[in-house]
Amino acid sequence: QVQLVESGGGLVQAGGSLRLSCAASGRIFRVNVMGWYRQAPGKQRELVAAITTGGITNYADPVKGRFTISRDNAKDTVYLQMNSLKPEDTAVYYCNADGVVLGDVIPTPFQSWGQGTQVTVSS
Repeated sequence: QVQLVESGGGLVQAGGSLRLSCAASGRIFRVNVMGWYRQAPGKQRELVAAITTGGITNYADPVKGRFTISRDNAKDTVYLQMNSLKPEDTAVYYCNADGVVLGDVIPTPFQSWGQGTQVTVSS
């Protein structure tokens, strides 16, 4: 199947910036939507931002104007630039991707999650 490997999390002070990366690997035929979700302690996982192959983006209201999602289609990699971070942005951030893999017989749809990367914003 498809593996997603995230990097770039860490500890930052309020007002600071972080950049997350997520690279997909495997027998990929095509990656469609790539996105970032987050889950804070005691809360449900929520969408942060998503981007299509053509570059159409969608952002959650709390991050609009502060976060920017982008992708490199040639590398099947998605990025999340996070600026003006706030303590309420503290969460585990998960990468998500869906698309098509080269199956043994026919191409097969997939959806995969990364292992998560911790982002902590101190006040």
